[in-house]
Amino acid sequence: MNDLNITFYQQDIIWGDPEANRCRVAAALAAAPKSDIFVVPETFTTGFGDHMAALAEEQEGPTLQWARAAAKQYDLLFVGTWIVRDGDKCYNRLHWVYPDGTFGYYDKAHTFRVSGEYDIISRGTQREVFEYKGWRIKPAVCYDLRFPKWLRNSTLNTEHLTLDYDLLLVCANWPGSRHEAWTTLLKARAIENLSYVLGCNRCGKDGVGGNYTGNSALIDYKGFPLAEAQAESNQLVTVTLDKEKLDTFREHWPLHLDFD
Repeated sequence: MNDLNITFYQQDIIWGDPEANRCRVAAALAAAPKSDIFVVPETFTTGFGDHMAALAEEQEGPTLQWARAAAKQYDLLFVGTWIVRDGDKCYNRLHWVYPDGTFGYYDKAHTFRVSGEYDIISRGTQREVFEYKGWRIKPAVCYDLRFPKWLRNSTLNTEHLTLDYDLLLVCANWPGSRHEAWTTLLKARAIENLSYVLGCNRCGKDGVGGNYTGNSALIDYKGFPLAEAQAESNQLVTVTLDKEKLDTFREHWPLHLDFD
């Protein structure tokens, strides 16, 4: 048995107020059941908009320190994105923070051209996979979900049917007007990559009139939802992932051996 208990928080983000959002997530952490991983949406401290760069933090800034304390207090892996200033550039940086205070990060590779993020936030260039409790996890951020080649679960060892990752984890601010694309792409990435996929999206309204219905979900490797948040609801959802079932499915359907 190598189950993974994961909680995702479909958060109504308070526009441009990092401290208030950290307090909101702290309350959610306190209310959540015991979990191995706790996930929040993209830019969970600020919301997603033109104001992001002005609210960028240094890497060792207040949100990382807060996340370290939370991960230690609840003995879990904390996952979320916030804007980080690195030299003269800003990145939409997804962090995974371990209970011992160490952390890793992935910089969003596909910044959203239509919204203007492309003009104020630098693009990341490195694919990342990290491990936790025997699970290999691939991080991605919002618009990345539209690019299957970037998220391809490529073969490492064909003899043992080994793939890069077991769980694709997507933090997002995906508008309600495009919710059908969101739900469809989550399922597609799960099916084509023989992987669980978690899409943690925000809900509520942003500071410039944008509406977010959430539709956060955990999708299994067959494309079926294991857990879904209620639309437009500030909500915690906890689900258990079964590694043995995933491995059995992959052994029976080694589709990755035919990846181009």
